[in-house]
Amino acid sequence: MAVQINPSILSADFSRLAEEAKAVEGADWLHVDVMDNHFVPNLTLGVPVVESLAKATDTPLDCHLMIEDPDRWAPRYIEAGAGSVTFHVEAAAAPVRLAREIRAKGARASMALRPATPIEPYEDLLPELDMLLIMTVEPGFGGQAFLDIMLPKIRRTRELISKHGLQLWLQVDGGVSASTIEQCAEAGADVFVAGSAVYGADDPAEAVRKLRDQAAAVTASAAWACGH
Repeated sequence: MAVQINPSILSADFSRLAEEAKAVEGADWLHVDVMDNHFVPNLTLGVPVVESLAKATDTPLDCHLMIEDPDRWAPRYIEAGAGSVTFHVEAAAAPVRLAREIRAKGARASMALRPATPIEPYEDLLPELDMLLIMTVEPGFGGQAFLDIMLPKIRRTRELISKHGLQLWLQVDGGVSASTIEQCAEAGADVFVAGSAVYGADDPAEAVRKLRDQAAAVTASAAWACGH
């Protein structure tokens, strides 16, 4: 599949979110970080803001729920307009049931892993998902430095996806920039969340294009992509 760039509005100006969403309309998805100050030590936004964003942009919304009790709340974000909903496996009571419910409601089902959470125990769950998110920083705050020790985990995850012949998107989130995106692409990621690297640029739309070109160039010759 083609490389995708998902700008994170966590790094945008919250006083003008509609404008900030329009500034990256060439992006594949708009990544929306939902934090509840319980699962992670930060509080961001919720269902009403997602509803407003969905009306303000044609870019589909990719909602990353860094919250407790996603089993209860994930359906609300689909109703609010999210086209993809990511829950953390560490917080979900019944991840298979939740993934199936998200799909049944018409959204893409995605599961996230914190840096210390291994992928291997969830191998059998992968066919229930449309995307898997590997956090490359500890979730909770934007602007953190990329954890390069996550690269082997990205490779192992890509191997499992290939082993089962799945059309599963592999997303990375945290510290993704011009200096780290190529490493992630070589390791097997194909969906990239970029916050500061996009919204900290003079031209966010151009930043999206450059990041996509960088990742696409590496993916074209990456060993994992051969035969895809």
